[in-house]
Amino acid sequence: MTTMTETSARFREFKMPDVGEGLTEAEILKWFVQPGDTVTDGQVVCEVETAKAAVELPIPFDGVVHELRFPEGTTVDVGQVIIAIDVAPGSGDAPAPAAAAPVQEPAAEPEAEAEPKGRTPVLVGYGVAESSTKRRPRKGASAAPEAAAVAAAVQAELNGHAAPAAVPAQGGRPLAKPPVRKLAKDLGIDLATVVPTGKDGIITREDVHAAAAPAAAPAAAPAPVPAAPAPAVAEAPAVVSDSARETRIPVKGVRKAIAQAMVGSAFTAPHVTEFITVDVTRTMKLVAELKEDKDMAGVRVNPLLVIAKALLVAIKRNPEVNAAWDEANQEIVQKHYVNLGIAAATPRGLIVPNIKDAHDKTLPQLAAALGELVTTARDGKTSPAAMAGGTVTITNVGVFGVDTGTPILNSGESAILAVGAIKLQPWVHKGKVKPRQVTTLALSFDHRLVDGELGSKVLADVAAILEQPKRLITWA
Repeated sequence: MTTMTETSARFREFKMPDVGEGLTEAEILKWFVQPGDTVTDGQVVCEVETAKAAVELPIPFDGVVHELRFPEGTTVDVGQVIIAIDVAPGSGDAPAPAAAAPVQEPAAEPEAEAEPKGRTPVLVGYGVAESSTKRRPRKGASAAPEAAAVAAAVQAELNGHAAPAAVPAQGGRPLAKPPVRKLAKDLGIDLATVVPTGKDGIITREDVHAAAAPAAAPAAAPAPVPAAPAPAVAEAPAVVSDSARETRIPVKGVRKAIAQAMVGSAFTAPHVTEFITVDVTRTMKLVAELKEDKDMAGVRVNPLLVIAKALLVAIKRNPEVNAAWDEANQEIVQKHYVNLGIAAATPRGLIVPNIKDAHDKTLPQLAAALGELVTTARDGKTSPAAMAGGTVTITNVGVFGVDTGTPILNSGESAILAVGAIKLQPWVHKGKVKPRQVTTLALSFDHRLVDGELGSKVLADVAAILEQPKRLITWA
């Protein structure tokens, strides 16, 4: 089923779908089409950000874009019409678009007009191939060489190619790829103030970070201005600065969802955290050996892989820890599968995608799944489905040089294991003090589900495996 309506035999409207997990709204991050563009069934027309992830939306029919109802940066309720398509172009005079204007056109000044509708079925089949937009010539195009250069550069950027030539700073919209624009928006950096170092005058991520860094220095550049270098659309600024002394950042999207989930978890589930420090020297040797193993060729091998396998074995030995609390029915729901969550830091904030049925995977399969999960998260392509249904999570704070912490449970999960930094430390080994690779583990668990004895057994089993990895063979 698709979220669309028919305004006539000629025009069809496409509504904001519920892209998963009963979400009620989404922010339009980017339009890939504009009025006058030809689209085909299954073509991605825009990218939206829900409370969980960025998702690409395909159009479910062929035609020509008649109007865009909302500009980029607008948060739209599920069920509202976001785009109208002329499915029979050339069959007669089309009515004028209601209110929306093309995005990314510096000369246009539209007023977004929302048309609330009732809730519609979930969209099926998002995440298809990249857009193959065909653009019609625009009326009123300036013949000035500078304007033509700007148009060519922007068109090249939208098509994923390098700009043909650098555009003067005063001549139009700065050149940057969509992820870089998103980064600048999140950091409150006006791209017009950024000095480009990329080929043909394209602004890179490093340029944006460099522009953001001086903000904290005494000889800083002027205070941040609202993000997005002002295409004339009613786009809500990502950062609003009241003065040079403070910056206000709207809480929405993934960050809003994280805050709500953490507060809900902290004040709903009674947390208990236990700690253990363990010698992982043998685990580090095993990691080095696995990197040379031909069966592990082509997959990423690191300590997290062995830690994940150790936790899965510990859960197998103590299955009661893998459960959930059903408040409505006053039941404990024991899970006979493990969807292993891996906390990942991304530009949109912390997300926790999970490896489905991780308990059934061999070590090479688990390594491949971990690699794919991390890559997808860093690219901002994690789907809501990939973050749903987790049972137990690992958070690796050691990558930041942190010894350990007291992690907060993900909502609906029973336990979360924090892994600290692995450091060379003096350690008593076989009666003598020797330098050994040591780390600290912290296991937080829901005390309604897991009592102290069970939590201690799970943590002790993980530590024992990391200290003597050969237990993986005998316990798995």
